[in-house]
Amino acid sequence: MGIFSRIANLFNMKANAALDKMEDPGQVMDYSYSKQLEQLQQLRRSIADVVTNEKRLERLEGQISAQADRLSQQAMQALQANREDLARLALQKKETLQAQIVSYQQQIEQLHAQEERLVDMERKISARIEAFRTQKEMVKAQYNAAQAQVKINEVATGISQEMSEMSQAMQRAQDKVLSMQARADAMESLIQQGTLEEQGLLGSGDSLDRELRQISAQQNVEDQLQAMKQQLQISGPDTKRPEIEGPAQG
Repeated sequence: MGIFSRIANLFNMKANAALDKMEDPGQVMDYSYSKQLEQLQQLRRSIADVVTNEKRLERLEGQISAQADRLSQQAMQALQANREDLARLALQKKETLQAQIVSYQQQIEQLHAQEERLVDMERKISARIEAFRTQKEMVKAQYNAAQAQVKINEVATGISQEMSEMSQAMQRAQDKVLSMQARADAMESLIQQGTLEEQGLLGSGDSLDRELRQISAQQNVEDQLQAMKQQLQISGPDTKRPEIEGPAQG
């Protein structure tokens, strides 16, 4: 199979799928039923035409038969009047008309047979159309019921999905609530222990601040020691050094 054949088949498949999706079986069957009714009406008109032609030929055959009867009477009258020549002429005309009568009768018989066939066909087709109508209404009812069920299932599926999403959102919200509650309990415990207050006094960057204060305090101590050493050097070695007392006892 060539590339173009595959493309054509793919296009036909997609087209058929699109038509199947848009096609309403009820509308299709209603359209088919209406077309069958139109054909049935055409058949009935054909039967009416056959019957009309049959009646017309019967009327013509009757008129010619009446003429043939008059010619028979005229031939008899001519014989009674000793006019055999006229009687012979009348009978000759009668024979001509008789051939037409036979032809009309044959055509009438053919039309009558055709009429019977068409009438029998019309009865059978009418019965089939009526059966189709009954089946059509049943299929339409089944299709409408199935379509309603599909819509109900779609709604139910949508509700189920919505409930599933809401359930997940609810679970996430509950998890957040539990997390916030746990955090609040932990902070409350730290507050009760005093840990959080001490951290709050130190502010942000507590470790760095403590180290900087310690360095600053050590530097102050060193500065004070150097200042004292300088004072001692200035006062000289004979200066009586005061006794160093330890820290005051509480």
